[in-house]
Amino acid sequence: MAEVVEISGNAEDGIRIEKVTCAVDCGVAVNPDVIKAQMEGGIGYGIGHNMRDKITLTDGVVDQFNFPDYEPLRISDIGEIEVHIVPSAEAPTGVGEPGTPPAAPALANAIAAASSLRVAALPMEDNGVFFA
Repeated sequence: MAEVVEISGNAEDGIRIEKVTCAVDCGVAVNPDVIKAQMEGGIGYGIGHNMRDKITLTDGVVDQFNFPDYEPLRISDIGEIEVHIVPSAEAPTGVGEPGTPPAAPALANAIAAASSLRVAALPMEDNGVFFA
């Protein structure tokens, strides 16, 4: 699994995620459409939580009640997701989670490459990174 995020803008005025490219080696691709959908969903889940989503507690009770308090990733938050399935003769493997873990580091690396800002705490919006 590998991911690269392409951005435009800057952390102070707003970053736009233009494209996420991923490559997945999951053995023989039994159903490429499902693999692509799983990668897209995992990338969205990982990026959304790292951008702004968080759950906070007060006295053991969750503060967020519904979408006005917890803004999930929206389709307009990411431009394009391109999935490349690596040809393989190995046994098929699961693709349920692999798209999620590389999403945050790929986004943080894109921000660091475009600016001097190193994102070391999440969610990013609570730590000086704004998204357009």
